[in-house]
Amino acid sequence: MKKLYKITFLSQGKSIELHAQHVASSSLWGFTEVGELVFDPPGEGLVVDPTEERLREEFKDTTMLHVPIQAIVRIEEVARRGPLAIRDATSGEKVMPFPLMPPRPTSR
Repeated sequence: MKKLYKITFLSQGKSIELHAQHVASSSLWGFTEVGELVFDPPGEGLVVDPTEERLREEFKDTTMLHVPIQAIVRIEEVARRGPLAIRDATSGEKVMPFPLMPPRPTSR
């Protein structure tokens, strides 16, 4: 059975959590390679996780992710896969996965 890792890293002002089966030092100096990303199969279960769908779409063509070592917050070896998250890097609050509605026009 392959090991499973939970990787938390910073990217564009957000803290992103992904699961992968491969984590190693990259051949690119100063980077860690993250590969074999793990997502639930699409359409599994009754509830669709919008965060997972967003990350699946963002990394759909990624075979190997090279993350700068200074962007990595933590790497955990885990027994099972948990929910994925995208958080604001400063506040730690979960980022709303849906686009925000435009503000309502105010009447003057």
